[in-house]
Amino acid sequence: METITNYLDSMFASLPNTLEVRKARRELLQMMEDKYNELLEEGVSENAAIGTVISEFGNLDELADDLGLTEEIKNLTEEEANVRYIKQEEVDSYIADRTKFSFVRSLGIFLCITSVSMPVLFDNIMDDIPGIALMFLAIALGVGCIVYSGFFMSSWQFLKNEPCKTDMGTASYIKNKEQRFEPKKALYITLGIILCILCWLPCLLFEHSYENLGPALMFPIVGVGVFLIVYGNGISAGFKKLLELGSSSKIYNDHPNIPKRYKNKTAESVLLLYWPTVTCLYLILSFLTFSWHITWVIWVIAGVLHKAVEIQCLESEE
Repeated sequence: METITNYLDSMFASLPNTLEVRKARRELLQMMEDKYNELLEEGVSENAAIGTVISEFGNLDELADDLGLTEEIKNLTEEEANVRYIKQEEVDSYIADRTKFSFVRSLGIFLCITSVSMPVLFDNIMDDIPGIALMFLAIALGVGCIVYSGFFMSSWQFLKNEPCKTDMGTASYIKNKEQRFEPKKALYITLGIILCILCWLPCLLFEHSYENLGPALMFPIVGVGVFLIVYGNGISAGFKKLLELGSSSKIYNDHPNIPKRYKNKTAESVLLLYWPTVTCLYLILSFLTFSWHITWVIWVIAGVLHKAVEIQCLESEE
């Protein structure tokens, strides 16, 4: 049966990853399985059954009308002339550049956040000028990293400017890579949130000694936390970008290769900025009230609200 499935994948490899194509693939797979099991029950050998199934169902041109793929196959040649199909080698190169982009951009954000600790650290130790100078130096380096990170993705602008698609085989390859990255992403985000929540600990530990050291250490801890969150989400966004190529389906649960689709760009932006906004709100309230033992509840509330907001922003199934 695995031989039949692999053959089926090769049959559909050149077709776009659309709802109609996926539906037709499922129908054809079911017909092939039924025929295969029927032949086995009749006493036909496994190899002979596979050969019969492939010879009977192995031509998409002949089955196009029954599967509802007449238009897809008719327009395939025309589409291939105008659409660029992303290959697996390009997927690997894109993810590598996306990883570099996410790292350098996250480093820039880390430097900008950490820069605030410089004047605090040098306060009462020496003149304020070195601390302020180091702060602006860190900001300059941070902004430089953010600007420089864009160069890693400059060679991939064609993904936005040209019609690009992935075939079903490449889409499955991307999804497998994304699934392997998911545990790392979960670890990055979890550690990042924990660091943001516990960033006040240095203030508590050095409350009665080295009083400037506590606030000075707090910002680097927040910076590392934000670094991990942005880095993990940045790589994950690369996978989602590739999976969206050529996907016209709104039913993201219909096939594992289709990412979540939101109602509009505003809804997508709301979800994208949700956790950074929660983090900022948590830090602002905590600094204003110094009730760190209470303000952590924000994360519990935010988790519940995030699910409710996401459900409202997702496109409904048709």
